[in-house]
Amino acid sequence: MRKMLLAVLYTAFAFGANAGSLDGLLTGDMKKLALVEPTALPEAVLLDGAEGEHSLSEYKGKWVVLNFWATWCAPCRKEMPSLQRLADAMPEIAVVPVATGRNDPAQIVKFYGEAGVTSLPVLRDPKSGLAHQMGVLGLPVTVILNPEGQEVARLIGDAEWDSGEAQSVLKAMMAE
Repeated sequence: MRKMLLAVLYTAFAFGANAGSLDGLLTGDMKKLALVEPTALPEAVLLDGAEGEHSLSEYKGKWVVLNFWATWCAPCRKEMPSLQRLADAMPEIAVVPVATGRNDPAQIVKFYGEAGVTSLPVLRDPKSGLAHQMGVLGLPVTVILNPEGQEVARLIGDAEWDSGEAQSVLKAMMAE
């Protein structure tokens, strides 16, 4: 049932019907959300603040809001608090920010403190390898991953991820 519904959603998107595929839920910032054919992610090593290695496969089995950002990015500064609030409001979703490019761990901690981020992981893509492989050309970019670890939607630019619209879209995706 779920795969069939997703196939219908993606077929509708292919014919330019993205806005109708989630029953009118794509309003506000979510108008920028594009549904995509489920796509496997490339393998990549992400580093935490202490140089420990991590993989996105650690989040398999959960819906993931994967956010590419940087400490120097003004729209990222605006968006990050909403990602923390989303994590607080919907703990069943893994909110995973990945600082791409040269982002000093101390600057990330400082950024998190200024943005009120208290529980999101510190993960880095220091050479932008994952970002490049995924076609991230600007920041911020947020990718929604299904429990199988596949990309199913992408939003370019910042958004209020804790808004009613965003939470409704995420809940609808999770219910399918």
